[in-house]
Amino acid sequence: MTKISKILMIVENIPAPHDRRVWPEARALREHGYQVSIISPKGVSDCRESYCKIDGIHIYRYALPAVGKKYIAYAIEYSVALLMTFWLSLKVLFQHGFDVVHVANPPDIFFIIGMLYRPFGKKFIFDQHDLSPEMFQVIFNRRSKFVSAIMCFLERCSYKMADLVIVTNESQKKCALIRGHCRPERVFVVRNSSNLGQLKAAFSESNVDSDTRQGYALGYVGVMGIQDGVNYTLYALDELVHRRGRRDVVLVLMGDGADLPALRNLAHELDLTGYVKFTGWLSPEEMERQLGSVDIGLVPDPQNGLNELSTMLKTMDYMALGKPVVAFDLAETRFSAQDAGLYATPNRVEDFANQIELLLDDKELRIRKGQIGQQRFRNELSWEHSKKCLLSAYATLLLSRNASPRFYTSTRKVVEDD
Repeated sequence: MTKISKILMIVENIPAPHDRRVWPEARALREHGYQVSIISPKGVSDCRESYCKIDGIHIYRYALPAVGKKYIAYAIEYSVALLMTFWLSLKVLFQHGFDVVHVANPPDIFFIIGMLYRPFGKKFIFDQHDLSPEMFQVIFNRRSKFVSAIMCFLERCSYKMADLVIVTNESQKKCALIRGHCRPERVFVVRNSSNLGQLKAAFSESNVDSDTRQGYALGYVGVMGIQDGVNYTLYALDELVHRRGRRDVVLVLMGDGADLPALRNLAHELDLTGYVKFTGWLSPEEMERQLGSVDIGLVPDPQNGLNELSTMLKTMDYMALGKPVVAFDLAETRFSAQDAGLYATPNRVEDFANQIELLLDDKELRIRKGQIGQQRFRNELSWEHSKKCLLSAYATLLLSRNASPRFYTSTRKVVEDD
């Protein structure tokens, strides 16, 4: 039987331990007895050490160049990331060893590292956080068929190289089955989930952050990229404050990302600086405190061909803390929140503001939606449930004595088995 006890995890877009999917996965595996090492980029203001050990997990980091948002910028960034990750993987191999290369996307380039280690008996897991072809179409506004073709090729290579594929929801699983021709028994859904709510802090109307409380507080937590639609929260706030005359509401934006400078400029242009607070990334304890003080959690991810198929971690954060949700009506978002949320017509700012105002004016509705969400989170969506799926995936990999055919040649067969 193949022995699997040491894992190398690779993440490129967020430094460890800030990645709020990779880090819970790493901790769960470590607690289950695996040795875990992570390779990630360094942070801008923190996570600057080249090596550290946290909770028994070895973390190796490398510096990425600041190269902007153009095609060539991504090519440079990903090339540097690939080379530095491979170099550090050799360091991990000789200092700690590993049996599995567990890669989180985006980008979909690290199958190359899996391919290099396969002759030495190393297993490869493709942990698909986002659908990269759709993501890059959003980032570049569908302008380049050439880039889209490259992204699709890299995704197919990642699927094909994988001994096991992990996805965040059933929509992405269908992509793995149909686009990747993966065998259903080799695709595992490990849903995004929150680790907030574990501190068991009690929040109430009187136990709030005085810096953010001026009547009602709206909250957003997460990455701030162009695909995340954080600008919709500012446009909705503009609608509420300047067109509907509400001076009793503030917006707290928790997180960071490539779109943050543009969001700060937009807040200034809309004359909302007195109604918006940008906090940057916060510690889990501070994030829970800040988020616990808001009245409504916002999920502004627009309909764009990517978000319809994505599970938003912030939705779980709000539900974990008993906060009602306002979101655009997207399939996976509605599946996650269900009756914990109110849903606006996709990409309609006025309707997004309408749903916010409904909750602002109805305290009982806010409380009821929050309670429904918290109960659903505890019963079905908490990390404890997702962790079982992750460990089940590793158990399947552990029981694999030999590599077996991983792909169907018939898409019809895949659909029938789904």
